[in-house]
Amino acid sequence: MQTFDLGKEGLRALNSSLHGLKGQTNMTAWEVINPKGAHAIAAGVDAPVDITVRGSTGYYCAGMNKQATIRIKGSAGPGVAENMMSGTVIIDGNASQYAGATGRGGLLVIKGNASSRCGVSMKGIDIVVHGSIGHMSAFMAQSGNLVVLGDAGDALGDSLYEARLFVRGSVKSLGADCIEKEMRPEHLALLADLLKRGEADGKAKPEEFKRYGSARKLYNFNIDNASSY
Repeated sequence: MQTFDLGKEGLRALNSSLHGLKGQTNMTAWEVINPKGAHAIAAGVDAPVDITVRGSTGYYCAGMNKQATIRIKGSAGPGVAENMMSGTVIIDGNASQYAGATGRGGLLVIKGNASSRCGVSMKGIDIVVHGSIGHMSAFMAQSGNLVVLGDAGDALGDSLYEARLFVRGSVKSLGADCIEKEMRPEHLALLADLLKRGEADGKAKPEEFKRYGSARKLYNFNIDNASSY
């Protein structure tokens, strides 16, 4: 276990050490202490390592993550796991705005609540939120899966493309071109796998969720739909 005291050694030294772990490494377990809400902790990691951050983080923690498993033993500020490519990010607390924004792959697990714009413009990432999410979540979401065990705020899935949204609780309102869709057997199987990987399979059953997706009316401009753009 590599223990790094962020309060003493500084963010630049931490990220420089993590960026030096190219490909396979025997330095596979890292512990970051005294994060004190610092920004960009463990951003840009590209190695199959396990990093535990003991405390809450600021902006863009685990941004651009590739391969690594990053566990935040606290809450996360705006943009956690932004543009994540692969790997896993697990947050024990809450997440602020635009968690998982533009994520292209990997798994983001939020065991508390997520604020507004969770999964905005997601491009393949899987996001599992144990609590509720705020307004404009999955705005312009292109692909991937967003699973919410709690409730969703206003304008869920506004202008989304082919991302799949699963919500167990209530939805305050749906965004433009987002509609409720049939839950078929393949979706139940997909959701069961996501709940298991998201450490939520003991908290909810796939049959308790509703699925939302694109009505596909805004893909190409149509004057009859002008007010919806």
